[in-house]
Amino acid sequence: MLFFLKGPTVLDRSLQRENPCADWLGKSAWDGISELDKLQAFSGIAGSFDQNPREWKAIYQSDTPESEVLPGEWEGKVSDLQRMCILRCLRLDRLLFAVSRYVAENQGAHFIDPPPFNLNAIYKSSTFRTPLVFVLSPGVDPTKQLQGLANDLGKSTGICALGQGQGPRAEALLDEGVKKGSWVFLANCHLMLSWMPTLEKRIDAIGDGSVETDPEFRLWLSSNPDPKFPITILQAAIKITTEPPSGLRANMTRMINLVSNEMFERCEKKDIYKQLLFCLCWFHAILIERRKFRALGFNIPYEFNESDFVISEDVLGLYIDAYSETPWEALKYLISQANYGGRVTDNLDRRLIQVYIAQFFNADVTAMQHYPLSELKTYTVPPPASLETYKNIISDLPMEDDPRAFGQHPNAAIASQISNSLDLLSTLLSLAPTSGGDGGETPDEKVLKMARNMKEQIPGPWKLKTAVQIMSSRSDPDPLKTVLLQELERYNKLLKILRSSLGQLELGIQGLSVITPELEAVFYGMLSGVVPTMWSFAYPSLKPLGSWTMDLLRRVEQMDKWLNDALPNVFWFTGFTYPTGFLTALLQTCARKTGEAIDALGWEFNVIPQEESGIGQYPKDGAYMKGMFLEGAKWDYEHGYLAEPNPMELFAPMPIIHFKPAMAKKKPPRGTYQCPCYMYPIRSGTRERPSYVLTVNLKGGQQSNEYWIKRGTALLLSLAE
Repeated sequence: MLFFLKGPTVLDRSLQRENPCADWLGKSAWDGISELDKLQAFSGIAGSFDQNPREWKAIYQSDTPESEVLPGEWEGKVSDLQRMCILRCLRLDRLLFAVSRYVAENQGAHFIDPPPFNLNAIYKSSTFRTPLVFVLSPGVDPTKQLQGLANDLGKSTGICALGQGQGPRAEALLDEGVKKGSWVFLANCHLMLSWMPTLEKRIDAIGDGSVETDPEFRLWLSSNPDPKFPITILQAAIKITTEPPSGLRANMTRMINLVSNEMFERCEKKDIYKQLLFCLCWFHAILIERRKFRALGFNIPYEFNESDFVISEDVLGLYIDAYSETPWEALKYLISQANYGGRVTDNLDRRLIQVYIAQFFNADVTAMQHYPLSELKTYTVPPPASLETYKNIISDLPMEDDPRAFGQHPNAAIASQISNSLDLLSTLLSLAPTSGGDGGETPDEKVLKMARNMKEQIPGPWKLKTAVQIMSSRSDPDPLKTVLLQELERYNKLLKILRSSLGQLELGIQGLSVITPELEAVFYGMLSGVVPTMWSFAYPSLKPLGSWTMDLLRRVEQMDKWLNDALPNVFWFTGFTYPTGFLTALLQTCARKTGEAIDALGWEFNVIPQEESGIGQYPKDGAYMKGMFLEGAKWDYEHGYLAEPNPMELFAPMPIIHFKPAMAKKKPPRGTYQCPCYMYPIRSGTRERPSYVLTVNLKGGQQSNEYWIKRGTALLLSLAE
């Protein structure tokens, strides 16, 4: 069970047997199979890949691997849970489907099918002593549903949107409701947490009968999930939550239903308005649903809601009739930048929204019959018709969303499903008990063994005085010397903390010293296979502990070779804790050599389609960089430009790139995609450490810049595996 939750922890791949299916089975998948083979129930499974490579490949490439028959004896040998352990190694994207099937078969289908939402039934199960709390989801507002129920039942409802200074008004509504038996709805409690203790006392007084209350009284609350929300209110309350409608069809239906017949027919230029209204519904649905692709969707997930659509629809209706010619630029600006764009804080997300609005709002939409909204023929702009016809057209759209409707590659759905599976496993792991052992070992024995292995592998820190002396006699450019010494200093701090905490933890497990809260966090991190917070300060990473350790050793090796051998011919770009510092040093070196101002310099990016072994010397200007990965595309080595990735290829290795300082240009060359480069898969990074490094100009090949923008194509220095 522990393996299913946390996966493999591999500290040294040299001890593994050779991967017999390396042409299609990745390193992380083979790590999982190799570690699974060590468990008694799975003994021999690694050898099965030698004996039945074709059958295992068929499962790996299947659309529904969770339903496939396992090769050889394994079909009858493993239980349902053990089958999911194998699936976790091979096809993590399908794990959520397998878990749903497992729960349905073993616990009952009602555990995976959400019950229909019936607010009236929930009301009938409550009393005046029981608050009803709406736990809000993004894009969901229960106000209309509650008002509709109150109208149907003939109840008077006092509504107060909580915020600064609204405490007295909320208390007045409570006083009135308690006396007259009316309903009170206090919305957005998370915006007024300082007043919650007062509300808590009022609810307690109603509940224990110390305040005489009309039996018809009901208190409705709504709040975002917040750890500071009073637990006693939640314990006493009926909790209600609804998920927003998912899918393009559901979101378009929701938007078109906000438009009445009077609104739909109000414009003089009805034909133009109706077609652009359909485009607006599509635009809104695309922005809402694109979030499910995580990093490939938006760098930052934004909570676009109904109000954005309603305001944009008003703008559309006003501007179409106000001008003789359709004011395309004004509409695009007001909708995509002033309205929806008002929520957007990331420049690259704003660039994406501009691409979408330009695609859906242009003269061809009204001039062309069935203007295509995506590369799929299913989604087109219908000719002007009645509101009911438009609703029927939307209801006939596919229920399942094809990633290509968003301009995404089908691989984007796989990446999204992997993220969902990892979220599930992370949640289950946080709830799992930590007292049990795995494979006969207690947690203490397991962590002690890992700590000793890691301590043997982790090298000691460099002597900085010696490093300064070595570099002072070298001919390396001074800015690069400074970068190396700064990197050594940062890695030294990490190595010292690593070795110290591992040593203290070893003593603590043996009972020879006190285990502090910090060491306890290290203990549980190692047990769970995640990098403890104490060790994660030097550079951002999403790698599990085993991969993180191997990655660290490689980083240290690069710095050590640079210090003790020579300036590398090719730099492993990932190995810098601050890659932007290294880039600045390269620009400084060029500026000193040419006499140009550093602010006037930019970059030329020349892709070098050859192996590192074929590069015999360091370049005259800039540096050769390796170790980058393309997400949302691959590199066509034959033609030297971006191309579609292979099926199930989520990340493709990027060839070596020559980062060459040059005079900055205002516009990139034609036919190039301005590809953002990030340190790790969380593209937004954190407030303290942004993930964005720089923009790399890459040849877009047969596709336009806009095509790759919608794909979410980016370079990553580090992966999460």
